[in-house]
Amino acid sequence: MGQPSSGIGVVDKSVAILAAVAAAPRALAELVEATALPRATAHRLAVALETHRLLARDGEGRFVLGPRVGELAGALPDPLVTAAGPVLAWVRDECGESAQLYRRDGAERVCVAAAERTHGLRTTVPVGSRLPLTAGSGAQVLCAWSDPATIAAMLRDAEFSDRALAEVRRRGWAQSVGQREAGVASVSAPVLSGAGDLLAAISISGPIERLGRSPGARFGPLLVTAARRLSTTLR
Repeated sequence: MGQPSSGIGVVDKSVAILAAVAAAPRALAELVEATALPRATAHRLAVALETHRLLARDGEGRFVLGPRVGELAGALPDPLVTAAGPVLAWVRDECGESAQLYRRDGAERVCVAAAERTHGLRTTVPVGSRLPLTAGSGAQVLCAWSDPATIAAMLRDAEFSDRALAEVRRRGWAQSVGQREAGVASVSAPVLSGAGDLLAAISISGPIERLGRSPGARFGPLLVTAARRLSTTLR
């Protein structure tokens, strides 16, 4: 496995899994190959690490480092969150609405960064808020670029359909009008890595009376531009 041995097998194997995932997102088969662990052992330990939030899953169901790693390291700056700050502020100033960045965490999405509207009626989503993956434009984006198994699981309780997700993928943005919360509209776009992997969803939200009943037509291109700016910064 190429790692120093402490003599405590479960610790060494867990560290090997974390090291493999730190190098690249890993499906279970890739994790087994990278660590040379038996499949059952790799799966059992990876799921245990996921329970403790040391591992998480990306949009394709692969194991990635979880948020607890950063927390234990003293909340080291998150490159995505750091890069998102100026982009979210630009979006807010361009459209006059609150802007958010969401990551998927299991069956939920977490707001990891936000730029709030400074005056007037606004929809506030505090950083750290956890929302379901079953409603809202951010949920649509995070589901649309997920693996088929995740999509199927979410669609059982979702306020949107598989056909709607196909349309989101085709046009590159999603909209929501009163889907997650009465009176609130939102628009979201995917933030993708250079390899095309989903990193996050960038969104705006506000009252329907300001955003209108078809907010995507008005703000979709702006969100797509913002998502590309963020992706380029991260590269």
